[in-house]
Amino acid sequence: QVQLVESGGGLVQAGGSLRLSCAAAGTIFSINAMGWYRQAPGKQRELVAAIPSGGKTNYADSVKGRFTISRDNAKNTVYLQMNSLKPEDTAAYYCNALVVIGWRSAAYNFWGQGTQVTVSS
Repeated sequence: QVQLVESGGGLVQAGGSLRLSCAAAGTIFSINAMGWYRQAPGKQRELVAAIPSGGKTNYADSVKGRFTISRDNAKNTVYLQMNSLKPEDTAAYYCNALVVIGWRSAAYNFWGQGTQVTVSS
């Protein structure tokens, strides 16, 4: 089994910054893609940013130029640096990882428990 543990959420004023972290632990052979999603009350969960094991990062249009996703493969950790935060960024943020759990195994999708980000105006 694989656990994703998030940290770094909180309350911040508009224009401020936060850095989210998500560490994967458990039976991990390799991690393909890692990413961050968010879900605001009454809205569907949406992709914020994703980073594959190799290749180009992907961002939602609403966060381009303000958020930066990165990963430390040695630590099985993904980060989301969020700058110039806006009230509309308020949501629960969820870490996601596509994990290969063994040699010749399929990749499985895992989710973190979520961390709340609240941006006040």
